[in-house]
Amino acid sequence: MSPSFARHSFMRGFSTHIRLGFVVLALLLAMSHSSFAAGKKTSNRLTRGEAKQATTRLAEMGYGSGRSALIAFQKYEGRKVTGQLTRDEFEAITNAAAPEAKDAGYRHVEVDLDRQILLLIDDEGAVKKVLPVSTGSNKHYREKGMSGLAYTPRGRFKIYAKIAGWRTSPLGLLYYPNYFSDGLAIHGNSSVPDTPASHGCIRVPNSAAIDLYKQLPIGTILLIYDKASFVSGKDWATTDSRE
Repeated sequence: MSPSFARHSFMRGFSTHIRLGFVVLALLLAMSHSSFAAGKKTSNRLTRGEAKQATTRLAEMGYGSGRSALIAFQKYEGRKVTGQLTRDEFEAITNAAAPEAKDAGYRHVEVDLDRQILLLIDDEGAVKKVLPVSTGSNKHYREKGMSGLAYTPRGRFKIYAKIAGWRTSPLGLLYYPNYFSDGLAIHGNSSVPDTPASHGCIRVPNSAAIDLYKQLPIGTILLIYDKASFVSGKDWATTDSRE
């Protein structure tokens, strides 16, 4: 064997070993990345116990149960509304404090238009229930021979009339309505979007409408506000207690 042939064979074998080395290294890196991704995916998945813990915590804070409870939580906390219980949402629920009334100290109901939520407050001023709502879209409408601005008024009101069951209104069906101003009501609806979409009423999920109806007797004080407007109802509550 000539020196040149031996040298050529050696170099060819050496090159082959290098290529094999790169292939093995690439496979190892791919396997490592796959294992890391799988581990990351597994860590993001909640266990049954964690899901139960989150559900229990939501109920303790007044959000109730089911998907609407998570949506109400996300709205109150200013989080992206997804209705999905992820690892991030679990951590947020675990570390969150219970909602607080804007006007504590007496029994009433509040509707926060910015957050699109309703808060039911007991005699001691503690929040007992939080519901997702959809209020007036602030758009002009022309439907069923009627026209107007889909506006939910700000201010303080009292529930002045109630109807058990379904009520047919000029613009649609209302489920267990609680009237507070000129035919506007807090009522159940099968469609409660994450954003304002009503003609002016305050929509709550149908699943919560009956229980809320029972919690809002005639005369209940209702505060509706946004970041630019708020009126307390404490003087009304004081007057009512003296009558």
